[in-house]
Amino acid sequence: MFLRIDRLQVEMPLPKEPDPAAAAVVNELMGGRFGEMTTLNTYMYQSFNFRMRDKLRPFYALIANIATEELGHIELVGAAVNGLLYGADGDGKISAGDAPFESMFKSTGAGPNYHLNGPHGIMAVNNLGQPWRGDYIFNSGNLILDLLHNFFLECGARTVKLRAYEMTKNPAARMMLGYLFTRGGVHAHAYALALQKLTGVELRKMLPIPRIFDSEIPECEKFIKEGSHRKLYRFSPDDYKEVAAIWNGPGLDASEILEVVDGPPQGGPQYQMEGVPEAFIPEYHPEELVDIANKLYTAAGGSQP
Repeated sequence: MFLRIDRLQVEMPLPKEPDPAAAAVVNELMGGRFGEMTTLNTYMYQSFNFRMRDKLRPFYALIANIATEELGHIELVGAAVNGLLYGADGDGKISAGDAPFESMFKSTGAGPNYHLNGPHGIMAVNNLGQPWRGDYIFNSGNLILDLLHNFFLECGARTVKLRAYEMTKNPAARMMLGYLFTRGGVHAHAYALALQKLTGVELRKMLPIPRIFDSEIPECEKFIKEGSHRKLYRFSPDDYKEVAAIWNGPGLDASEILEVVDGPPQGGPQYQMEGVPEAFIPEYHPEELVDIANKLYTAAGGSQP
């Protein structure tokens, strides 16, 4: 089962103005071949189908625990895209015969889909608006093959994130990317260590792929200083402690020691964003919904938010 905490894994500033082009680029990190939907579901299904988990507990715990962190990464990419679309309110009113969104999304890749079929927010699609596919999931049941694929998947995801980084200077998008570079590096390193335990092959010597270090990316500096690159968070009150049998010893920098942290990162608050009435989000006359919600608060004996 899962316990959900209403916070983002890292605090992100709300963008100062909408940037639909950046949103379309970042949406690739959700629904693309190497997006967070793929990493999450690959690790989740591998954990669902893991055999002999009692006898191979450290490896099961690693896959299951990283899958849980990936749920937060999906949430983080979702928040980033929502933030990049915040303020894309259109120009004019439909009741006056205007076309408020005539030009807002025309030249931004997946942009028109955000208005035509979406909520002016994250969608389970790639940068072109094509839906995420379930056959992106890889789960053979063979432990070494699955771990090897996971190592490859993290490296592929890092490559796409680096290319997305090269396509936008939006500071909010780049902060999110800086965090994901750091955490994805932890996951690739963890899978390399698991494979080393099983086979003796030191795949960690290949990292990072591509061969650009997080220390060369300005937005990673904050997270490196915090030690995020050497921490594996344990996303459970009592379970998955066995990950410490894999995540231990020196880091990629031999002067640093790997650490298992009990519990999730402190993170930051969710965005609070106003609606887009002209797009019927949450409705054309949202004050009616607010009035209903206020009456529910009063009936429940609570205070209005």
